[in-house]
Amino acid sequence: MPKLKPHTIIPTSQEDAQINRAITKDPDTSDLTKSPFLKRVGRPRIASPKIQLTVRYDADIVEAFKAQGPGWQTRMNDALREWLKQQA
Repeated sequence: MPKLKPHTIIPTSQEDAQINRAITKDPDTSDLTKSPFLKRVGRPRIASPKIQLTVRYDADIVEAFKAQGPGWQTRMNDALREWLKQQA
């Protein structure tokens, strides 16, 4: 259970059920998840997202890629992909 702030009051399951029933009966309440005004913000999700990990390379390798300017991580990824193709 997450750490709560002092004086936080957690409703009992009966109180929670009563609150939810009241919300359902309230005519001014609407399901915002179905709202046409809501849209996902940010980049669209890609089919195969990249994985974040920690890895160590020799300093000269990293500096050589960085020296080529912005996009060095993409170039490292492309170089690894090309190496994999050559291994097949």
